Amino acid sequence: MNDAKIKWGILGCGRIARKFASDLRLVADAELTAIASRNKETLEQFAKDFPCRHLHNSYEALVTNNEVDVIYVATPHSHHSEHTILCLNHNKAVLCEKAFAINSRQAIEMVKTAKERKVFLMEALWTKFLPHYKKLQELLQQKALGDIKSVLVNFGFKTSGNSPQRLFDPLLGGGTLLDIGIYNVFITLSVLGKPDDIEATMTPAATGVDEQIAVLFRYKSGALAQLFSSFVTNLPTQAEINGTEGCITLTTRFYEPSATIQLSKKVPYEREIISVDKEAGFGYQYQARHVNECLKKGLIESPVMTHADTLTLMDVLDTIRMKAGIKYSADLQ
Repeated sequence: MNDAKIKWGILGCGRIARKFASDLRLVADAELTAIASRNKETLEQFAKDFPCRHLHNSYEALVTNNEVDVIYVATPHSHHSEHTILCLNHNKAVLCEKAFAINSRQAIEMVKTAKERKVFLMEALWTKFLPHYKKLQELLQQKALGDIKSVLVNFGFKTSGNSPQRLFDPLLGGGTLLDIGIYNVFITLSVLGKPDDIEATMTPAATGVDEQIAVLFRYKSGALAQLFSSFVTNLPTQAEINGTEGCITLTTRFYEPSATIQLSKKVPYEREIISVDKEAGFGYQYQARHVNECLKKGLIESPVMTHADTLTLMDVLDTIRMKAGIKYSADLQ
């Protein structure tokens, strides 16, 4: 595997899978070898846009394909646990789309399976591999803002008749928190770590999932974080990090490579744009390259997006759901 291309399979051929397949073309040592969908029409259309050697109409056929090294799991949140464990049990490395699972119980079982089988597993939290995120971490490590005192982050858009129905389907893990609010939680954990106290409240949609959620993180240091996500209003979708020596704004959309870093050290604000390298594509190529590097080294866990990172994130999401009263059928299993 050190010299040859890493052969990728994609499990689930929806919108996010199409973006990933497009960016996989930008990864020099990667090859899209196989795709799988239970919908024949979807599978064939995907193959027209992203040609590959093997088309499978079942996930079982994909995981038993001997030519596939690693599988990108791109099905709805509700199926991530089942499909990831299916791959791992057939010794296929896995990059699993976020949210990694519905709850911590599922996530723990997924990680346990990977460790027992000695097979690579990583959550596809692509933002962690983007150049602007890495630059943000450098600035924070350099104490460019002094001591961080607050984080304000929002992510919202007004859904329409063209929006995926899964967004509101409780059986598919619908709601803002697991779909978009996870980015708010992730960026806050990256800056301030795990909170000491959490408050959360939500507005339910007709289906019972959260169509809006407001979250407050408290820290023993005195720092606070306010997180808000919505499917009923268009929000700036940016993150503001405030410290004793200045502030950083990650502009819209803060979790994508299109975001810019605005640094301000003075009041009234004089914003300096921090230069960051930009590449073509949607931005999924960075995490794919990282996975390839891990596989070539024989790793079963990423040193960047670790299993512990995933389990911490999932635990915080569970607590937020408990505080806000968001429940899924998977919680009862």
